[in-house]
Amino acid sequence: MGAKVSAIHVKTILASSIKEVWIDNSKGLDIPNGEVAVTEAESDAQVEEEMQQAAKVLRVSAPVSTAAELERAAKICYQSKQAVISMFQEARKGKAVDVGGAQKMVEEITDSVSRNPGALISLARLKTVDDYTYMHSVAVCAMMVALSKQLGQDAEQTRAAGLAGLMHDLGKALMPMDVLNKPGKLTDAEFSIIKTHPVEGHRLLLTGQNVGDVVLNVCLHHHEKTDGSGYPKGLKDSEISVFSKMGAVCDVYDAITSNRPYKVGWDPAESLRKMAEWPNGHFYGKIFQAFVKSLGIYPIGSLVRLTSGRLGVVIDQTGKSLTMPVVKVFFSTKSNMRIMPAIIDLSQPSTSEKIVSREDPAKWKFADLNELWSTPS
Repeated sequence: MGAKVSAIHVKTILASSIKEVWIDNSKGLDIPNGEVAVTEAESDAQVEEEMQQAAKVLRVSAPVSTAAELERAAKICYQSKQAVISMFQEARKGKAVDVGGAQKMVEEITDSVSRNPGALISLARLKTVDDYTYMHSVAVCAMMVALSKQLGQDAEQTRAAGLAGLMHDLGKALMPMDVLNKPGKLTDAEFSIIKTHPVEGHRLLLTGQNVGDVVLNVCLHHHEKTDGSGYPKGLKDSEISVFSKMGAVCDVYDAITSNRPYKVGWDPAESLRKMAEWPNGHFYGKIFQAFVKSLGIYPIGSLVRLTSGRLGVVIDQTGKSLTMPVVKVFFSTKSNMRIMPAIIDLSQPSTSEKIVSREDPAKWKFADLNELWSTPS
């Protein structure tokens, strides 16, 4: 070994999944006889400080494939959901909002999105009826981070956008559970109750410390529309902040792509198409365009038909073209039967296949469609 091993090295190794360490003395000078290989002089405080500094250096992560990020993203999704559940429970008890834990989860989510935006965003779309409200907050947080990066916002703005996404629906903690989880269409009276959640959430956030203006603004105004038909204030275009416009797009996309008690979620690519066709007053054009770029025209999980007649599900974006993602083909429409799954990168020059159309999953009824894209194989 060319240098002594410090306590931080030992602590890092012990915390990892490494079971054994072999030291090859031929690769460098060994420790002289009589000297210890591990220094123990460092205090716990020194070790902790060194580890925090190391974490800051490692915060910038190299991009990885969706498959490589799925396992880590699944853990972050679970931890984030638990943090939101705890936050809602505290709010129901009337306790002041503590954004400390939420900020830590935003950092984890931001790291995952930096490595691969599609993995966590797509996993967060897979919600059960019971955890919809909580996972919706996680999904909107991840999409806000990805959209912020796409818009070229700085690190501080990206963190603020992520925190706003995680906490935008806090007011739903005070909504009647029978109304919030109603399996059918809301009555006008019930919808009037639900429409109070931005104001209630804003009021709750005002009880906390270090809650920034961006978080407060998005919580209060993520249901505003540029034509003034939104709520609670009926704001128009320039009256709505950029961050609240971002929140509106992310909020709607996750809502329409998620399964609910009263409807099956729309296909991701079809959802973007429908959102693009909505009246101009619904979304701010430039932000919606950036949102599409952050997800891809065919987001992960989209069912598509290729020129060969094969059907496939989008499993990753290539970064080369919005229309040329990575697709896992698994069905032949010519023979009308399942085929051995194969992965095709449509951006490769050697690939003659192209996407010719989106397909409606409801038409084909593939029971394992989500497993096909969310299994890292």
